[in-house]
Amino acid sequence: MGIKRFKPRSAGSRFKTVSTFDEITDKKKKPERSLLAKKKKTGGRSFTGKITTRHIGGGNRQLYRIIDFKRRKTMVPAVVESIEYDPNRTANIALLHYVDGEKSYIVAPLDLRKGDRVISGDDVEIKTGNAMPLSKVPVGSIVHCIEMQPGSGAKIARSAGMYATLAGRDKEYAVLKMPSGETRKVPEKCFATIGRIGNVDHELISLGKAGRKRHLGIRPTVRGVVMNPCDHPHGGGEGKSPIGFSSPVTPWGKPTLGKKTRKKNKASNRFIVTDRRKK
Repeated sequence: MGIKRFKPRSAGSRFKTVSTFDEITDKKKKPERSLLAKKKKTGGRSFTGKITTRHIGGGNRQLYRIIDFKRRKTMVPAVVESIEYDPNRTANIALLHYVDGEKSYIVAPLDLRKGDRVISGDDVEIKTGNAMPLSKVPVGSIVHCIEMQPGSGAKIARSAGMYATLAGRDKEYAVLKMPSGETRKVPEKCFATIGRIGNVDHELISLGKAGRKRHLGIRPTVRGVVMNPCDHPHGGGEGKSPIGFSSPVTPWGKPTLGKKTRKKNKASNRFIVTDRRKK
């Protein structure tokens, strides 16, 4: 996957970069209609109508592609029909045609090509795109789309270029080196897919202008120091004023920038071997 740059004929194109979409097999192909669903916009508001997530609104219209994160169709081979663009995620997706006629989408791994055969199950080949329990994956392998609980569907390493490394085993658990640097234990019965997710160059894309951010459905973020004191604890004062706190706070007065928010007695803490903040 490459990155395309533009001649600076305008302020918006000066720093703009886009993907060349080399991994996409057919750029004019429409998505599989049977695997599409409506995507309702919320504007960041809950059922009460109040904003619960800020900076959400607008954006292009999208249809959701139904992704098979569980890979529970075991021991049934499938052929990769195409690699497609998905507007709902940073990674590309692959359309699978199973031998029994069923179709499904999966997150496309790196180097997966049209015509490749993939399969999910307990005793399958260690090959890019194949899904299997972590108990069957050799130590040192890189995997993606990893479950945290058996049957729950993939939760870990699902975005472009992501992967985790199987670092070892501990009784009935697999020890994974996470993308964040954290080392964590996951039950060996959890499914994972071999390989690394494609579209690796996505992190190199520069939007170039504010409008592209709005196309993604992300509204502007305003600094607290330029607000009024009734709107933010940092607000108020004449001209450029200090925030008046020993450390920055959120609009609701909670400490931010380095403040740990994870509960000390959280049940899943016992599965963390090495915290991502510790070097």
